[in-house]
Amino acid sequence: MIGGIIMIIAALWVYQSAMRAKVNNVLMWVAISAAVFFAVQMLLVQFNIYILEAIKGSESNAGYERDLLSIGDRKNESGFQGVGGILLSIFFELMPPIAGFMAVAVVRNKFVLKEEFNLANLFSGLKELFQGIKQSFKTTEK
Repeated sequence: MIGGIIMIIAALWVYQSAMRAKVNNVLMWVAISAAVFFAVQMLLVQFNIYILEAIKGSESNAGYERDLLSIGDRKNESGFQGVGGILLSIFFELMPPIAGFMAVAVVRNKFVLKEEFNLANLFSGLKELFQGIKQSFKTTEK
């Protein structure tokens, strides 16, 4: 859910930036950016699974594995309790969409706008994007 919202914002950002820069094939760049976002997010989700399995030790014992015909749920204790477990879960949830957004920012800066890499250029246009979104919710009074 969070990744979907960030992906929509990233696609709108690339579209708006490409339109302002008068780039040819605007929709192609939006599609490429969405594909890059999905690819980076998928890779990092797989990497998160690998990290979690390494941390848990992949112990499979009789409490975890059960027969298909047995009644009840698996005994699944992750070992991530307390504040550290909550922060680790938040990190694993937010890392893939944020990394996908960063990859879209690099594609936008390097290939769409063809600007040099610095922090100001990498995230330029976000303020205008959010102002445009804010303006779209305003209604005209009669």
